[in-house]
Amino acid sequence: MMRKCWAAAHWPWMGPVLSGLLIGTSYIPFPPWASLFCLVPLWLFWQRQQRLKPVVLGAFITSAIYTLIGFNWVTYTLHEFAQVNWLLAAVGMMLFALFGHLFLPVAGIVWFVMSRWLAASERESLLLMALLTALAEFYVPMLFKWNFGYSWYGAGLPLFQWAEFVGFTGLSMLTILANLAALHIWRHRQTWAAKAGLAASLVVFIGLNAGGIWLKTRLPAPDDTFDVLLVQANIGNAQKQAMEHGKAYRADILTRYFETTDDGLAQTPAVDFILWSETAFPSLLGGEYNSSFYADLLSQFVRNRQVALLTGAYGKDANGDITNSLFVIDPQGNVTEPHYSKTHLLALGEYIPGEATFPWLKQWLPMVSHFGRGPGPTMLLTVNGFKMGPQVCYESLFPEFSKGLADLGAQFIVNVTNDSWYGIWQEPWQHLHMTLARGVEFRRPVLRATNTGISTVALANGDVLPLSPLNSRWAASYHVPLQTQPQPTFYQRHFHLMPTLLWCGLLGLIGLRLGTRHFSHRFGNSPE
Repeated sequence: MMRKCWAAAHWPWMGPVLSGLLIGTSYIPFPPWASLFCLVPLWLFWQRQQRLKPVVLGAFITSAIYTLIGFNWVTYTLHEFAQVNWLLAAVGMMLFALFGHLFLPVAGIVWFVMSRWLAASERESLLLMALLTALAEFYVPMLFKWNFGYSWYGAGLPLFQWAEFVGFTGLSMLTILANLAALHIWRHRQTWAAKAGLAASLVVFIGLNAGGIWLKTRLPAPDDTFDVLLVQANIGNAQKQAMEHGKAYRADILTRYFETTDDGLAQTPAVDFILWSETAFPSLLGGEYNSSFYADLLSQFVRNRQVALLTGAYGKDANGDITNSLFVIDPQGNVTEPHYSKTHLLALGEYIPGEATFPWLKQWLPMVSHFGRGPGPTMLLTVNGFKMGPQVCYESLFPEFSKGLADLGAQFIVNVTNDSWYGIWQEPWQHLHMTLARGVEFRRPVLRATNTGISTVALANGDVLPLSPLNSRWAASYHVPLQTQPQPTFYQRHFHLMPTLLWCGLLGLIGLRLGTRHFSHRFGNSPE
C-alpha cells in the first residue's frame, strides 16, 4: 500500500507513459506481446481524474510515446522526401507524435463528458471507456491508418484468420475490448474470480487461434493458377525526384527495369505477366503519350518478349492533371485502356490539404506534388483473361476500397508501391502486412510489387510467400493459385457489422443508464 501511494504521488503520469510504451512496442515489427492489456494503465489513470485537462493530457502523452516508438520512420521520410536537415525532421516528428494519432484524446474527452452526464457507475464508466476507445480508433482519421488487428497478422498468429468475418478493424475493436477484461482482472487480481478470469481469457485466446487454424483448412480449393514475375529495380530517391522534375535519369531507370526483368525471365521464361512497381515507367503513358520515345522503347521491349506487363506510370486526366496510374501492356506491346489512376492520394506527398481554398500553400510547400484523382474502385484490369483489382500504394490501407474491387469480381488484387521514402526499419514491414491483410478479409491473393522492397505475394489463405530483400535489385516468379469465381466473405457481405455492434452497445448502455436514472428519480422515494 505504501509503495502504491508513493507511486501515485511521485509518478502521477506513470499510467499514460506505460501505455505509450506498451502500445509502441506491440506494433509491427514488434510482436503484439502487450496488445491485450496495453490500454489498462491509461484507463486506470483516466478513472482517477476529476478534471478533463489531465485526461486529455494523459491521452496525448500515450499517443506521443507510442508514435515515437512505432512510427519514428516519419523522421526519415521528412529528411528524405522534404529534404530538410535531421534537426527539422526531428521537430516534424515531434509534431506528428503530438497530433498524428488523435483517437485517444478524442475518446478521453467524450468519455469524461458522457460519464458525468450519465452519472455512470464505475462499472458502466469502464465499459463506456472501452466502447468509446474502440469507436474513436475506427472513426478518427489518421495519415497512416493503422490498428491493433494488423499486429496479429504481422506475428503470424492464426487468430488473424477471423478477419474473414470481422475484418482487421473488427479484430482491433475486439483487441481493445479485451483490454477491459484485463483491466477487471488487474483490479481484482487478489481474488479467485480474477484468477479464474485470467484462465478463461487464456482459454479464449488459445481457442481463437485454434479456430483460426480451422478456418484456413475449410477454405474452398483453388480451381486455377497463374505465374507472375515481380520486378524490383531499386531506384534511388535522388533519381526518382530528378526524373519526376524532368531533369534526368529516365533512360537509366528504364534500362534498370529492362535489365532486372530480363534477369528474372532468364530464370523463369514462362510467366503469364510481369508486374513492375509504382511509377516504374519514368514517363507518361496513355493517349497521345503512347507514341513517345520512351513509350516506344517499352512497347518494343514487351513485344520482343511476348509477355504482358503491368506497370505503374504517370498519366493525365481530363483536366490535364498528372495522375499516378497503373497500365496494362499486352504481349504485342499495346497499351490497353482504360487504365487505373490512384484515388486515395497521400496528404503532403501527392496533394496539399486545403490547396484549393488556399492556393498560396503550393508556394509554401513546393516539394509537394499535385496529382489528379482516379475513379475509385470502379474498374478491373484484365490480363490473359484474369480479372485484377488495381491498387496504388496507400490505397491498400482502406478496406472499403478493396471491398469495392471484390464486389466487382476481382480474382486477385494487384498493389504497386514505392516505399523508398520511409527507410528500412519499420514502415516497409507495417505497410507490407497492412496491404496483404486485404487478401485475408476478402479471400483473394494479393500481389505486391515495390520499388525498393518489400515485394511478395500473399495467398487467399493468408500465407505469405518469400519476401524480396530490401534496397536490392531483385526479380522472382510466383506460382499463384486462385478461384476463378471467388465468393464474397462474411466480412464483405456485412462490412459494417462490428462498428454497428459497438454503436448498439453504446446506445444500449446510454439508454439503460438514462432509464435507470429516470426510474430512480420517479420511484426512489416512494414507499415500498
